[in-house]
Amino acid sequence: MQNNRLTKYSFGVGDRFAQEAEAQLLAFEKAAQAGVDITPVWNKSNREHVIVGSEPAETRQAVETAVKKCAWSKPYFCDADHINLQTVDRFLEPCDFFTIDVADRIGQPVDQATLQSFIARHPELKHNGGTLETAANKYLAAVRHAAEIYSHIESAKGRGNFITEISMDETDYPQTPAELLIILAAVSDHRIPIQTIAPKFSGRFNKGVDYVGDLAQFKTEFAEDISVIRHAADNYGLPADLKLSVHSGSDKFSIYPAINEVLRQTGAGVHVKTAGTTWLEEIIGLAEAGGNGLALAKEIYSEAYGNREELCAPYAAVIDIDLKKLPPPAAVNGWSSEQFTAALKHDPKAAGYNSSLRQLLHVAFKIAAKIGPRFLQMLAANRTIIAKNVTANLFERHISPIFLG
Repeated sequence: MQNNRLTKYSFGVGDRFAQEAEAQLLAFEKAAQAGVDITPVWNKSNREHVIVGSEPAETRQAVETAVKKCAWSKPYFCDADHINLQTVDRFLEPCDFFTIDVADRIGQPVDQATLQSFIARHPELKHNGGTLETAANKYLAAVRHAAEIYSHIESAKGRGNFITEISMDETDYPQTPAELLIILAAVSDHRIPIQTIAPKFSGRFNKGVDYVGDLAQFKTEFAEDISVIRHAADNYGLPADLKLSVHSGSDKFSIYPAINEVLRQTGAGVHVKTAGTTWLEEIIGLAEAGGNGLALAKEIYSEAYGNREELCAPYAAVIDIDLKKLPPPAAVNGWSSEQFTAALKHDPKAAGYNSSLRQLLHVAFKIAAKIGPRFLQMLAANRTIIAKNVTANLFERHISPIFLG
């Protein structure tokens, strides 16, 4: 069994249909050749499994096959992404990384005895800025629920046999550094050995498109959060290698230089989690292939356009689609390979780029799942071009600017 510790740098990759693990792993091999070791983490949420009709064991099998084929000898993990008590059980056997999502418990008040007990244990936090009682009351229930989920996982897998992350990013308001310290103090009280924590930062982290917000503010928050984490690890008995996790990190090109600079200045580690980038590279590859591949890409867009309300509803908080900018399927059906890929590839400077179309296709993997074997057969038939795109996208556009600069 591998050592269940993350390395300094780790990177989460999504693979909706469990077809691209080898191409993804090649990006990490390229990183190693360039001088930086990054632990790959394959993440897939219960929602994604339900939509696709897959099982967590399928993700594990695809990963193990790729690891064996590439002779990968370094750490790697399978992440049960955004799980809760109702969804965690199906992930217990195949996964060794658990992202415990308690965002829905933020703001749920605790009883006065619990609140006052926390305040009494942590007099040092009274000078932490803001009102300690208000902030503690906002987050203590969420951390307590995280402890319940952690305990459930630990009872099945044993302490030390998996990675624990706590996620609080899918909520309306960002956590301040002062609030993050309160959260980590509570995590310590519950003796949850977290290795990563995912707060919500200011700005928009929409799926599959660039960051929208104040870049200077993000850099400041990122640096301050790293300082808070280091302080918490030193003073609260949390793991020394505890690090920040940046969720919805796909395609956030404008913040990568800031992340790289802060990491170089502080020597800190980081976990960056991406999701649908790989699925979009599959569609781009099909479109580039032309012929039947392009026809299938257009078919998926047409179905997505016709079912856009249903597809977008679960992701409403993390997409911004201008319906007026979605081209009608009749127009797209007349596009060449170049026109389709120009609209979909994330190159905001390109004349044909359409962020609304990209975001719609990002959440449209349900359409491909319904197509089923025909979609998978088309991926296999165009394996070379798709794999090249997947590897290049991960290494050149994500890993390199974040970790190599």
